[in-house]
Amino acid sequence: MSIFSTHLPAIHVEHHKNTSECPTQKMPLPDKLYISMVQHIGAPCQPTVSAGDLVKVGQVIGDSEAFVSAPIHTGVSGKVVSIENSMSSVGIWDPIVTISVDKKQETAEGIVPPEVTDKDSFLRAVRASGVVGLGGAAFPTHVKFNPKNLDEVDTLIINGAECEPYITADYRTMMEDSELLIDGIKTTMKYLGIGKAIIAIEANKEAAIKKLGDMVKDNPEIGVFTLKPMYPQGAERVIIYETTGRVVPPGKLPADSGVIVSNVSSIVAIQRYIKTGMPLVSKRITVDGTAIKNPKNVEVLIGTPINKLVEFCGGYRRVPKKIIMGGPMMGRTIYDDGIAVIKNNNAILAFDQDWAEFPKETACINCGRCVKACPMMLMPTTIFKAYDRRDVEALQKLNVTLCMECGSCSYVCPAKKQLSFINRLAKQLVAEGGKK
Repeated sequence: MSIFSTHLPAIHVEHHKNTSECPTQKMPLPDKLYISMVQHIGAPCQPTVSAGDLVKVGQVIGDSEAFVSAPIHTGVSGKVVSIENSMSSVGIWDPIVTISVDKKQETAEGIVPPEVTDKDSFLRAVRASGVVGLGGAAFPTHVKFNPKNLDEVDTLIINGAECEPYITADYRTMMEDSELLIDGIKTTMKYLGIGKAIIAIEANKEAAIKKLGDMVKDNPEIGVFTLKPMYPQGAERVIIYETTGRVVPPGKLPADSGVIVSNVSSIVAIQRYIKTGMPLVSKRITVDGTAIKNPKNVEVLIGTPINKLVEFCGGYRRVPKKIIMGGPMMGRTIYDDGIAVIKNNNAILAFDQDWAEFPKETACINCGRCVKACPMMLMPTTIFKAYDRRDVEALQKLNVTLCMECGSCSYVCPAKKQLSFINRLAKQLVAEGGKK
């Protein structure tokens, strides 16, 4: 299958896919890794090592007994020099395991392909791999793959949209790890008992569409769906509607609509673990932006400081005014480039003063562009006014919790109001019951 469909509101953003034809380069080993114990939605991990311990590649160094969690592994051999709290990019204190790299890269005992024979052993393998949503969501994949109504799920959607500007890491995954991707789709379908898979890719990734389409042409249960190159096609609820026509009701999960969605990089990481036994210890990351000297796609070990990653890309060509983990629409601005790479980090974007300067806000002209752009059919300006009044009841009636903070409203606003950020604050106010 290869068709176009755009039903939900979407916007045109400049793609800036500057690194799309840059094959992935593997970064040399750093001297130290700084591995956070908070790398997914859910319960944080507790260190399973202590200062002074010797570790090897693939070894578990953090885990939790909580269901919504995933283990954390080291990608190097070396010595644990400290376990200390450090400020994360979201302003909270995370336990950080610091490892001095011995450059021997000795593999931990027991790194062998897992024995997978049925759904339960597959889900155990997915958890053991440490894989979470690598498209940015960071939700533990073994939890996503095990909804209470799995028997009602009939479609697996593989998210290859990558609709954020600049980022090309998933595109390179589809081009460079295509065999692992297709094998991973088949493995997931087999053990979860899902009969159909849709690989959804934006039309501006023609080579990936052709390559994957050719690879599955003899597999009628797997199709390639061509999305219009608009934003935010990669958002979970949007991509479900675009590819299947199904609506995920408020407060419900994709599985309630018979669908599971997984990012292409997550599927590849799972299949790599099943094939080799090596858990998730590295990431493919796009490094780009007006302040980066040599933009690249880089395979980097999780826990590598961002400033070392930038050095590998030639350093800064201009003084960076803003550095973002992720894309410019939904990524997080970081306060220090000494922060380390985490699992769901798919891009590092650094921009100079000209790009990063905030435009001056002006008065709302009631043009309605934000309403027309919202894929969740919300009313951002009305939410803005309700938040200004701290009116929790009104915010609830306006369904502010449905906002996925895609940034479309802010992008199209001629008054340059930070509507998406206000929505985030409004959601927090609702969650706290109006305490602030």
